[in-house]
Amino acid sequence: MNRFAVVAAAAVTALSLTACSGMSQRDKNTAIGAGGGAVAGSILTGGSAVGTVGGAAVGGFIGNQVGKPNR
Repeated sequence: MNRFAVVAAAAVTALSLTACSGMSQRDKNTAIGAGGGAVAGSILTGGSAVGTVGGAAVGGFIGNQVGKPNR
């Protein structure tokens, strides 16, 4: 059942991103990072809500920073 939940979450994330055509590339990267981080956090913590939310936060931050020019 846990594997089904992970696959379902990944599918929902992928489908929801198709509706983001008006988003900037940074916004898209943030959303992708948050979705991937949530899935990874859930897997690594055995489905813990805290792990899922923490993974989403870390993934969103990393996704937001990807491609950011160094100044």
